[in-house]
Amino acid sequence: MAWALKLPLADEVIESGLVQDFDASLSGIGQELGAGAYSMSDVLALPIFKQEESNLPPDNENKILPFQYVLCAATSPAVKLHDETLTYLNQGQSYEIRMLDNRKIGELPEITGKMVKSIIRVVFHDRRLQYTEHQQLEGWRWNRPGDRILDLDVPMSVGVIDPRTNPTQLNTVEFLWDPSKRTSVFIQVHCISTEFTMRKHGGEKGVPFRIQIDTFKENEGGEYTEHLHSASCQVKVFKPKGADRKQKTDREKMEKRAPQEKEKYQPSYETTILTECSPWPEVTYVNNSPTPAFNSSHNSFPNLLPTATPQEAQQWLLRNRFSPYCRLFTNFSGTDLLKLTREDVIQICGPADGIRLFNTLKCRVVRPRLTIYVCQESQIVSLTTALPAANRKMEWGRQIPSVCFSVYHAIYLEDLTAVELTEKIAQLFSISPRQISQIYKQGPTGIHVLVSDEMIQNFPDDSCFVLVTMKAENNDGYHIILK
Repeated sequence: MAWALKLPLADEVIESGLVQDFDASLSGIGQELGAGAYSMSDVLALPIFKQEESNLPPDNENKILPFQYVLCAATSPAVKLHDETLTYLNQGQSYEIRMLDNRKIGELPEITGKMVKSIIRVVFHDRRLQYTEHQQLEGWRWNRPGDRILDLDVPMSVGVIDPRTNPTQLNTVEFLWDPSKRTSVFIQVHCISTEFTMRKHGGEKGVPFRIQIDTFKENEGGEYTEHLHSASCQVKVFKPKGADRKQKTDREKMEKRAPQEKEKYQPSYETTILTECSPWPEVTYVNNSPTPAFNSSHNSFPNLLPTATPQEAQQWLLRNRFSPYCRLFTNFSGTDLLKLTREDVIQICGPADGIRLFNTLKCRVVRPRLTIYVCQESQIVSLTTALPAANRKMEWGRQIPSVCFSVYHAIYLEDLTAVELTEKIAQLFSISPRQISQIYKQGPTGIHVLVSDEMIQNFPDDSCFVLVTMKAENNDGYHIILK
């Protein structure tokens, strides 16, 4: 019985000991978590919170960028704090972008007093659409023949020199400008965001675009290839007046929100500052000189030969705009691709690209829209001077009459523009297109008529011209005269 009475006492001793141990284990918690022990900055300094910041360039906040680009359009008030700004634009309306020089004294002295080149492009913001950008733009070109996605409003622009648009790059414009002078470029975006949505039933949200500007300086060879700065911003494009209505709707929605909710959103700014980003990947232009695996034809893209290795077959696919299918044909040689039937490529690539790939593989070349023949004045050779002196007399003692023959080169034009003709002639002379200042055609009484797109469109097919070069007065370029 005495043993039974001692049991509760033993239990009490054990329980009290456990309580003391538990109290001791908790005794330091209040001190460790006191105000003097931890601060929020210490917590944010932990590695788990630094993981996201590690992708940013060091000292990003204190870094002063050499240039700043300001789009003169208001940002949306319906964007949360710490999110990227969003700007609404009207289709076809001219918007100013101010090109500002932010350099400190003595920074980048190599561009002082010199021009820089900027390339403005409209690209997709969504990664999914970036992967299929080529197909998306080709579809837009098909639905809007003759239109461009991005244009420069040259008459309204200030300080813009030598603006250029490439007929094959509908979403890109480029120009030269002097950072020491006031420069404002006006752009027009002609596509709207809902043109690239998957389903079009009305009322769908449009996809966002990015306006990106890449600036380059001149290298030792006179080409603008050395990257200086890139920046971009997010935009959505609406039908005319649609951006104003959307901005008003966003503003009214924000006014109805509670003050606590409003604090979670950015204010609307009158202008949009383009933020620094990585440069846009450069397009590798194809060298027209044939390689052993390619058979040269009149177009810029050679034909595939059976002897092509898998690496050369990949290059051929890229050159002929089949880049989305390069991964599918990774291990295919020239022979493997040429053995594919029409049904095979349609099944692999779909009807549109499949038929195009099959026709390209079988060398079904489409006749160019215009063919002209040109001869450099220096390539007109006298036959009598080309022959040895002993062969200049016939057996009856008569001298061979002086006969001149000319070496002509064929130029094939598809777009029928002055820019395309300039590029083709530059290839012929092995110079940069920028070195050709103007192209003239000799008219009646020897006058020089400036060659325009309309003039080229009225050239008769198989026209022949003699090219005469003249040194330009104002720069190191040349004038070309078609005789």
